[in-house]
Amino acid sequence: MKMMKRRGMLALLAAAAACALAGCGGSSGAAEDVAVTMEPEALRQIVAADNTRGRTVMWEMDREEAASVEYRKKGERPIETVPAEVKQLKGDRGPDRYVYTARLADLSPGSVYEYRTRSGKSASPWQTLAADDGGPFTALVFPDTQSQDYGVWEGIARAGQKTAPDAEFFINMGDLVDNGQDDYQWQAWLSAASGLFETLPAASVMGNHEAYSLDWKTALPERYLGYFSLPDNGVDGLSGYFYSFDWGPVHFTVLNTQMAELAEWHPDLLAKETAWLEADLAGTEKPWKVVLMHKDPLQYRIASRPERKEGFSEEGLAFMPVFDRFGVDAVLSAHLHTYRDRGHIYDFQRSDKGPLYILTGVAGDVRYPSLWTDHALDVTVAPQPETDNFMTMEADAHRLTFRAYLPDGTLLDEAALTK
Repeated sequence: MKMMKRRGMLALLAAAAACALAGCGGSSGAAEDVAVTMEPEALRQIVAADNTRGRTVMWEMDREEAASVEYRKKGERPIETVPAEVKQLKGDRGPDRYVYTARLADLSPGSVYEYRTRSGKSASPWQTLAADDGGPFTALVFPDTQSQDYGVWEGIARAGQKTAPDAEFFINMGDLVDNGQDDYQWQAWLSAASGLFETLPAASVMGNHEAYSLDWKTALPERYLGYFSLPDNGVDGLSGYFYSFDWGPVHFTVLNTQMAELAEWHPDLLAKETAWLEADLAGTEKPWKVVLMHKDPLQYRIASRPERKEGFSEEGLAFMPVFDRFGVDAVLSAHLHTYRDRGHIYDFQRSDKGPLYILTGVAGDVRYPSLWTDHALDVTVAPQPETDNFMTMEADAHRLTFRAYLPDGTLLDEAALTK
């Protein structure tokens, strides 16, 4: 990934100048001299750390140009403008991509906005952007979407929207694509999500497949970091690898579980992340704490490998004591492409306290039929052979409810927490 340094700065200045000349910044209410001819590719919203005030808007073009995001409260005239940064992602099997990022930071809690991209006198159609009001919400949760045919992911995304039309954002639990450096797959994934994240911001989790090279060796997750501009964690050299954000009454902590894949470049990832995790969990005052992590904390036996013992994974052994100590309420994981509700676990044992642990399932066409045996801590196991699923999460200050659904909308499982 190549940072557009001097040229990027010139692009920002040019965008600001263009907006000033067009009278599109600040609280301008002048008649617009704009043609709706701009066609941004993969237009998307990304969560901010505080979504009552902030939001990140991203898109792609096949060229570099001065561009910005314009936004206004729905039904009102004054337009605000934020210049976009631009980065170049080198193409692997096609042309280079130019990824644009604009960070909105002065939203009013609970307000509904319209936003569009703009370059010169060309603009895209208006899209809806709703700021978090700090209250109850519904979110969609999608497990691993890595696929050979990303039409499967598209179908699951549409099924989720149909089941939860009031969802305010969505979570993807990692392994978004099968090969993290294959830009063809990223374009297929982004295309399949069109119609979803123009209006619903995404909260993504990095998976191990995001850290593979085209020859299936480990690699830095450059394309993942290029396509998702996530909240900063304040840790030098690890921005975007892990992060946290608030929505309504929930504090979400998003972990990175790729210690093995990234050991060559970040041998101290676990130590730095654990220190950050403790500070992050200690620093929130939200009623609920939810952790999102790709690799599962439990270790399952494999039918064909009797030497593999049931127990807890390296990631579970490292992080679960921290979850216990800081009162995490729920832990969602992925990676194994199977849905399992394990109930509450505390001090590595079944308990009536401690976090609720849910392995979220699979939302792509890569499946592992009959691979995993049941774990002693499993409470609910999806019907076998496994098929795709998605989840919803509903939250208010006193109740947290998770529901898992099959693609046709059939309820697979439900778990709730109360305070």
